[in-house]
Amino acid sequence: MDDDGRGRVRRVAAGLATTLAFLLVLSVLVAPNEIERLSPQAFLRIPVEGLLGVALLLALRTKARARTAVVVLIGLVLGLLAILKIADMGFYSVLVRPVDPVLDWTYLSYGVEFLTSSIGRGGAVAVVVAVVILAVCLPVLMVLSVLRLSRIVVRHEHTATRVVAVLGVVWALCAVLGVQFVPDAPVASSSAAALAYDNVHRVRLGLRDQNAFAKEAAVDAFRNTPGDQLLTGLRGKDVMFTFIESYGRSAIEDPALAPQVDAVLDAGTSGLRAAGYSARSAFLTSPTAGGGSWLAHSTLLSGLWINNQQRYNNLVTTDRLTLNGAFRRANWRTVAVMPGLTRAWPEGAFYGDDKIYGEKDLGYHGPSFSWAPMPDQFALSAFQRAERANPDHAPLFAEIPLVSSHAPWAPIPHMVDWNDLGDGSVFDPMPDAGEKPGVVWRDSARVRTEYGRSIQYTLSALISYVEKYGDKNLVLIFLGDHQPAPIVTGVGASRDVPITIVAKDPKVLDQISGWGWQDGLNPDPKAPVWPMSSFRDRFLTAFGSQPSK
Repeated sequence: MDDDGRGRVRRVAAGLATTLAFLLVLSVLVAPNEIERLSPQAFLRIPVEGLLGVALLLALRTKARARTAVVVLIGLVLGLLAILKIADMGFYSVLVRPVDPVLDWTYLSYGVEFLTSSIGRGGAVAVVVAVVILAVCLPVLMVLSVLRLSRIVVRHEHTATRVVAVLGVVWALCAVLGVQFVPDAPVASSSAAALAYDNVHRVRLGLRDQNAFAKEAAVDAFRNTPGDQLLTGLRGKDVMFTFIESYGRSAIEDPALAPQVDAVLDAGTSGLRAAGYSARSAFLTSPTAGGGSWLAHSTLLSGLWINNQQRYNNLVTTDRLTLNGAFRRANWRTVAVMPGLTRAWPEGAFYGDDKIYGEKDLGYHGPSFSWAPMPDQFALSAFQRAERANPDHAPLFAEIPLVSSHAPWAPIPHMVDWNDLGDGSVFDPMPDAGEKPGVVWRDSARVRTEYGRSIQYTLSALISYVEKYGDKNLVLIFLGDHQPAPIVTGVGASRDVPITIVAKDPKVLDQISGWGWQDGLNPDPKAPVWPMSSFRDRFLTAFGSQPSK
């Protein structure tokens, strides 16, 4: 190739590099932080931050050292902004909220666990390595891009000045007229600055929220109520509080899911009624969606609104009276049966249970089902063997978070005869015969289908448990912890979850007759909706607890 040819190649390469640098910077400045809002039209915007950045570079055109320092700083800030936007996309897709850069480090380990259960350890390691490389390379790439563009701005200062002036006028006109090609994406963009401000503001709110939460936690009408004045309306009963993972309102109302899930609930209502049981159902609004089950558990049990990790961390250092603690003070034996507990759980001491059964304590020797270490039917059977098999056992309070309906919702076990459960090896063939997460998650429709099947399975296990092992002293409260991720619910779903109380003794449900809850296991859209944080006090009051004097 001659010199002219090489020169053309260099010019084309330089032009391509400049174009890519411009597009990268523009994308970081104007791209939305939610995947659902991504579209070509969303990038047809004029970022005021870019105009101000060029103006600053022009002002420093004769001060090379200062300009270089500013360029590096701008590049690093844009790199961090890019990482934040990518993180937000992930959090909105799963947890229906933006990332909290201070508090959400907790989710890293859970994310790795989820990936490992879904795509295997090798795949999870590859994803983690890719994320680390991206987090390191993005700021470097942004610095190089801004450096390249800054040199062009200074070299063509007169042209750059005219372009900034014209675009500034256009930006102002678009801002006044509210021009936008897609909803929530005005052409006169200041979204990058707004995102940075929102993150700083979120940190400031978090700091202030610690004091607000301390004041909320200090108010407790039942803090000093003696045990003989707590839960007098449930004396002698075995009370099971069972959380169903991802059992949200969408499961019983979404047209694609409801027919199958409702069929299980309606058949369960009929079967339990024939066996002498009654049920009442309504809705609670969860503090979380898509994940963060422990936030919902602690909200229901403590009567405080626990909607972030900071509140949870603060809660477990207090002496707040939980429902577990109230039952224990009133002389129930309290246990937590947690088939998904595979690691140390120091926060468990806060709840004050007499016994915590983790995954290794339940005697399971069968296969795992992706994230779920064991099927819910086995967990319920293990609880029955360990705590309720002796007819002379003391009254029990049990908190049981069931996990077969945890994402990725594949493979899903199926019910077997309770007498055949043994050590769980009866489930050995099921994972290989079931759906594979990697296959299911290629198609959102299949994800929704498998999610619905997982809810049907867990509801079937609970209903079957009551039919086989229930008696006049069993009181079952089952509810969802949160709605599933938006891939199932769609964008804009509520945070409501169904809740049901089942009992054979009619006196139990008579005590909540004033709640207005509906008959049966399946609440309709007009059923009452309460904040999940209000349940503790309403429950304690309805069942005979007296506030502290």
